Formats: sequence, C-alpha cells, structure tokens
Amino acid sequence: MLAGVDLSGRRILVTGVSAGLGVETARALAAHGAQVVGAARDLAKAEAATEVVRAAAANGGGLELIELDLASLASVRAAADALVAKGEPFDVVIANAGVMAAPFGHTTDGFETQFGTNHLGHFVFINRIASLLRPGGRVVSLASAGHRFANVDLDDPNFTRGDYDPWVAYGRSKTANILFAVEFDRRHRARGVRAAAVHPGGIQTELSRHLEDGAIEAMIAQINADLAAEGKPPFELKTIPQGAATSVWAAVVGEADEIGGRYCEDCHVATNVTDGPLSVASEGVRSYALDPDNARALWAKSEEMVGEVF
Repeated sequence: MLAGVDLSGRRILVTGVSAGLGVETARALAAHGAQVVGAARDLAKAEAATEVVRAAAANGGGLELIELDLASLASVRAAADALVAKGEPFDVVIANAGVMAAPFGHTTDGFETQFGTNHLGHFVFINRIASLLRPGGRVVSLASAGHRFANVDLDDPNFTRGDYDPWVAYGRSKTANILFAVEFDRRHRARGVRAAAVHPGGIQTELSRHLEDGAIEAMIAQINADLAAEGKPPFELKTIPQGAATSVWAAVVGEADEIGGRYCEDCHVATNVTDGPLSVASEGVRSYALDPDNARALWAKSEEMVGEVF
C-alpha cells in the first residue's frame, strides 16, 4: 500500500500502539517518513512493543508515545488537552484501539465497557483534538464486520434493560465507530478534513483475549461450513500486516472524496450496502451503519452521555 509513498513531514496519531494492528500501522507509517504519535493505556507495554517501530523508522520518521486510557474520560481529556496545548498539527488520526466481546462491565465513567471504550473514548478524544487536524487531514475509525451483529441502541446503550450479550455489545460499538466517521465527515468536509471507517478483516490479535479457548477455531469452522454450502473457498485469517493495510490505505492512499464518510475493507470502499444476508466472511456493510440520520442521533446521544457538546 505504501510502495513509493513518501510521508516525510506528515504527523499521524495512532491509538492502541501496544500490540497488533496499532504497532504494525505505526511501523509502516514511520518507515515511510511519518512522525507518529502513538497512544496507549500501558506505556511500559507500548515502549517494548514499539521497538520495531523505531527500528524501522526512515526518511525522518519517528515515534512519540502518549498515555491514553479510553475507558477513562479524565485520561482522554488530559491527553487531548495536552496535545492541544502543545499545538502541533496532525495530518491523520487513526482510532485503532479497542476491546472485543468483553465480559459485562463498566468504564470509569459508568458506560458499558465496549461502547464506552471503543466509541465514547474516541468520540471525546478526537473531537477535542479536531482543531489540530490540518486542512486535507483525515480521521480513520477502525470498525469491523462485527457491526453486523447489532445497530446502536440509543435508548439503552449501557444494557440497563435485558440480558448482556458480549457480541451484541461489540456490534453496537463497531456500528458506532462507523456512524462516528459518517457524522464527523459531514461536519468537517467543508474545511477539507475527511473521515472513513475501516474493517481490517479477520485477524488473530490480542483483541480476542476475552474469548474462550477454541472460540476462534469454532467460528472459523462455522464460517467455512457456510461458505462450502455456497460453493465458495474457505475463509482464511489475515496476517497483521494485511490487516493494517486498509487502515494505511484509508489514511494516506485512497482518494479523499472516495473514502469520505464511507466504510472500507480490503483496501477499497465497500460497495455492498445491504440489510440482506451477509456471512461474516463476505464483503459489505449494513445500511444502518451509514445512515446519516442514525449518525446524527448517535452524535447527539454521545454528547449527552459524556456531558460535552462538540
């Protein structure tokens, strides 16, 4: 994706640089000359994990780490305020960090863990540093095919009614990540700042740490049984570099007008927008995840939840 691309002089923020996709995304960008600001909850872990980023840095590229706990709005606001006070602009912000299928719990501020971490933490952080995005800048919001599990529930975002399902909660948070990109893009495109959501693909990373042993294998077996019934080849997990490719493509390669307000997968914009049948391994995005009215409603609900208007 970055063959022949010179990112010298570009400043890019990536959240979740203590493992997996975040580290690889930062490595690829720094290797092509970008100055990367990596955000992580555990700085000691991130320092060790990003040695490969510093080793790969070339053409003036480099890495700076900042502390950011997306499950704490106090941490989010402190990190954002420090960046704004510093005043150095960004060309791209990649909202990569997240949790998946976590047991029922709450963030520091009392939000359901996955919605609070994956969506609300990034919602506050990115909005607070939005003024630092240069004209021509971009926001890349990491979503997932898992958004198909559920639309957002603006009446009960914290599962105060009904039984908690970790995959439904994950689906809600990933749909929110897409809707955030849709509305952020609408609000900022006039000044040349665009936003897109990306699905990196099925990848074995620390994101699956909450799953029981054998859960991934069982899911792949079911997917392959469904694909075989359709006469399609078996599903294969992506490597971490393959997964990071779509983030990098949306951040610096794809045309701004092509990716703005859209859902991207496999280094292109998804063209299959449907509420019809979709297997986990198939391409496509649910229409509710790109619905502008849904996006505006989520934005308003998010502002209400965090007590801040953007």
